[in-house]
Amino acid sequence: MLKKHLLFSVAASALLMTLPSCIDNDEPSGELRPTAIVTVCPNEDGSFIMQLDDSTQLVPTNLNTSPFGNKEVRALVNYKDANVSPKGKTIQNVEVNWLDSIRTKLPVESLGEQNDSKFGNDPVEIVADWVTVAEDGYLTLRVRTLWGTPQSIHVLNLITGTNPDDPYELELRHDAKGDINGHWGDALIAFNLNHLPRTGSDKVKMKLKWKSFTGEKDTQFEIRMRPLEQ
Repeated sequence: MLKKHLLFSVAASALLMTLPSCIDNDEPSGELRPTAIVTVCPNEDGSFIMQLDDSTQLVPTNLNTSPFGNKEVRALVNYKDANVSPKGKTIQNVEVNWLDSIRTKLPVESLGEQNDSKFGNDPVEIVADWVTVAEDGYLTLRVRTLWGTPQSIHVLNLITGTNPDDPYELELRHDAKGDINGHWGDALIAFNLNHLPRTGSDKVKMKLKWKSFTGEKDTQFEIRMRPLEQ
């Protein structure tokens, strides 16, 4: 079960290590690799759309319902244009070859001095490539750490409230559950930030802090949150 865990598998790690920055679906292996990373958004009637970025929606023409039910999740997708809608529009019809969900979670509140015991304090690396992205109110990360066995379960959480003056200063915590040796492996995880307090604009800058294998690090992302429902 992946209910409260991020599970790294050998197969997933092998796939992620080969993720390209640009996909050519005319190649024989084109359908084996992801074309994009999207938010799978179910509708009340059971249909769904895929939010490609802050402004573009992909509408699947060959799938009537989401394979993830009524859950909104981030996912890797391989698709091709359905040739029934003009390119460059905010809504595009596509044919989906495959769709694979990413572990998607909400942030958690800081527990202060209990953060280490509750959320762990093991090092983790954030890999800078095209699947590490902040868009549609989600922060999606490609992470790298050591794995003793493919079956080992590691837990990642994104903590809010570490800086009372800035709700968009967040901290990534890694609990390796004692599995701190082995080989390097990668995986993806996504966090839905759309419930964070608004600061007057849907477009904000967020600061992410984490403990890497070479010490404390931080970086900034610019992210556009979804407009609040009226």
